[in-house]
Amino acid sequence: MKRSLLFTLSLITTLMLATTVFAEEARNFFKVGVVIELSGDLATGGNVTKRGYDLWAQEVNAKGGIDIKGKKYQVKLFYADAQSNPSSGASAAERLITQEHVDFILGPYSSGVTMAVAPVVEKYKIPMITGSAESPLIWTNKFVYTFGTVPPVNFSGATPINTLASLNPAPKTAVILGSNDTFSKATAEAFKAAAEHAKIKVLKFNIVPAGQDLTPLLSAVRGLKPDLIAFGGHDEELIKMVKSLRQIDYTPKALLMHYGVTEPAFVNALGKDANQVFGASVWTANAKTSSKILWPNAASYAAASMKAFNTPADYTQAGSSAAGIAFQVALQKIGATPGMSEAQRTSLVKALEQVDIDTFYGKVKFATSGQYYHANVGMTPLTVQIQDGKTVIVGPANIKDAAPQYPMKAWKGR
Repeated sequence: MKRSLLFTLSLITTLMLATTVFAEEARNFFKVGVVIELSGDLATGGNVTKRGYDLWAQEVNAKGGIDIKGKKYQVKLFYADAQSNPSSGASAAERLITQEHVDFILGPYSSGVTMAVAPVVEKYKIPMITGSAESPLIWTNKFVYTFGTVPPVNFSGATPINTLASLNPAPKTAVILGSNDTFSKATAEAFKAAAEHAKIKVLKFNIVPAGQDLTPLLSAVRGLKPDLIAFGGHDEELIKMVKSLRQIDYTPKALLMHYGVTEPAFVNALGKDANQVFGASVWTANAKTSSKILWPNAASYAAASMKAFNTPADYTQAGSSAAGIAFQVALQKIGATPGMSEAQRTSLVKALEQVDIDTFYGKVKFATSGQYYHANVGMTPLTVQIQDGKTVIVGPANIKDAAPQYPMKAWKGR
């Protein structure tokens, strides 16, 4: 009798699970998990990334959804806050996969959180594209289920150094600093390698604790009188660095940063002091791009961003929207429908590896081997500079919008 009762209960449980799975497969919309930093130290960048994902979803849904063999499926974003913490990001991803049963994931803003989430999506075989993370470590780990639309810093970081090295006279000496997190450290290392290759003497290379007050360190750097100061850090740290240089009244001939220079908060916080700061990028609102998918060019995307959020778009936001487009194209290629099976998700990975498309953001094409495995290698790295409060392309020479302004004007003369 007990054995019969146990069998009956087991059968009921199995039928309930089957019903749940069927309900998931019968959905008429794609469930998209989003793991990003909505709180904590990296919330500014996390919210830039969120704007990119949101704008993609809004545009897709405004057109009726993703067209799969003549039927359109809307997308719904399910957010989980990584709290600017890798372990929280990993837990958030697991919740989205096991509880929300998402079809695929749009990934974190930061490299550190992405590195923590990647093994989770690998475990559950859920494809993920990060629209922001840039550390080379992500790609050298060769995660099968993780892709990225922003090229890694060792792919793009040499470009601004090369632009500076082409000036006449070029900077001869440099101090290169970086915060001690996955992305920032990799950025500083890329700057150092490029500077040494360009015969710019590196007087000092230092990785400092994230969030540290840079004023004492920069006071010591002032005594070295470097032509170039290059810093790998996140948006708020970059702002603090400029303020510290002004406070100690030291103006190098060139000041180079990476992510954050193109983010609107940088200019808003610094005003005239943001002018003439160099940065590395892969996209600007005036980039010469052309596409037949969602937005026809960079300018139209920038206009859509202003309409939606009343704030200019930067390359991280653009890369995040492009991540959605990459999924959209790959889903259409394999004819996937919501409530995707493991076999469909495996096919989706293979389809992403075959993506080669022109978007408003530029070309999206993921490497399938080597040190950039599953990173986007279709982009042309850019050197940008803030001029009169706006981001302009100043290198490479064949695609620049304006000449680099060099050397920097003294802080007190602005």
